[in-house]
Amino acid sequence: MSPVPPPGMSTWLPSVRATSQPTNRPEVVSLDEAIARSRADRQSPRHIQGTLALELVPDRILFGPQPTARAELPEPLKWGRRLAQALAEVLVGLRQPTQLLRWTTPEVYAVIARRSLVARSRSGTSASGQSPRPRIAVRSVRVCEPADGVAELAVVLQDGPRVRAMALRLVGQDGRWRVEALHVG
Repeated sequence: MSPVPPPGMSTWLPSVRATSQPTNRPEVVSLDEAIARSRADRQSPRHIQGTLALELVPDRILFGPQPTARAELPEPLKWGRRLAQALAEVLVGLRQPTQLLRWTTPEVYAVIARRSLVARSRSGTSASGQSPRPRIAVRSVRVCEPADGVAELAVVLQDGPRVRAMALRLVGQDGRWRVEALHVG
C-alpha cells in the first residue's frame, strides 16, 4: 500500500535517508608508534628502497612539431602553387615575410626574411608609392611525393622578361604543409 500524499500536494515524494559513507582512511596511530613501525620496517630484510622507472623523453618530441600524414593534408599542387606565389613575392620584396612565418620552418624563414630585406632595400618606390617592378607569376608547378607527408615541388616563375626556377620541399607538420627546404635559381 502506497502512502497517501498530504492535502494540497498532488504527488508524494518518499523521504530521503542519509547514510554515512565508508572511508578508506588508515587507522590513527600515535607518533611514537609510527616512529617504532618505521624503524622496524627499515631494519627488516624485506625492506628495499625501490626505484621509479622513468623514460626521459626530450621536450622537442612531446611538444615540438608533430608529423602529419598525407591523408590529413590539403592537395599539394593547389597549396604549393599559392605558397610558391607568396614565397616569390616575399623574395622580390612585394610582400612582408611575416606572412609566411606559419608556413616555413625557422631555418627557411630566416633565409627568406634576409633576402626580402635585401630586395626591399634595392627596390625603390615611385612617387605614387607603388613598386616599379612587374608582378612575379607562377607559370607551372610539378609535384613529386617521395614519402608520406612529404611533397617536393618544381616551380617555374615568370619574373618580368626572365624565367626563373624554384624548388621547395613541403613536409606535413601540425596539420599543415610547411616549407622545409627552398632553392631559387
